[in-house]
Amino acid sequence: MTTDGLSPAQPVRRLVEEFHKLPGIGPKTAQRLTFYMIRMPEDQVRALAAALLAVKERIVLCSHCYNITETDPCNICIDTSRNQSFICVVEEVLDVVALERTRSYRGLYHVLHGAISPINGIGPNDLKIQPLLNRLQDGKVKEVVLATNPNLEGEATAMYIHRQIGSTFQGRVTRLARGLPAG
Repeated sequence: MTTDGLSPAQPVRRLVEEFHKLPGIGPKTAQRLTFYMIRMPEDQVRALAAALLAVKERIVLCSHCYNITETDPCNICIDTSRNQSFICVVEEVLDVVALERTRSYRGLYHVLHGAISPINGIGPNDLKIQPLLNRLQDGKVKEVVLATNPNLEGEATAMYIHRQIGSTFQGRVTRLARGLPAG
């Protein structure tokens, strides 16, 4: 802190600014996180810093499905017990986590890393759509499940992918069911 007691020291301001850059973290939350970390024991702060560095140093994208992994290809892509003829297309890595938690899908995945959103400046070339189209060319895939979010961007992305697959893909293109579960 400075001698006037009103403005925070440079390291504090810098940490608040860095937290504020994270999605969903506003200025007040960034300040709360910063001041919480100031009160944390040093060993906990070092453990957090080490975890952040480890993620950046050891996590890569799978060259097949674009899921995050420590090994390339990822464990899902190399699992021979999974149905290799199904690909579930999702927007984000968290969607894979959610689907895997259900333990009901045993096929492969393809992570787009976003959805088409012209308002946010995200077009088809900003997503992992072309690698998906490349995966479909060998004829091994029999069904593509479009599991994009049921919002405007997700629907636009699904329609775009369906059009891109077009007549060149001989398998089925399906969407996840929506609505209230009945049991």
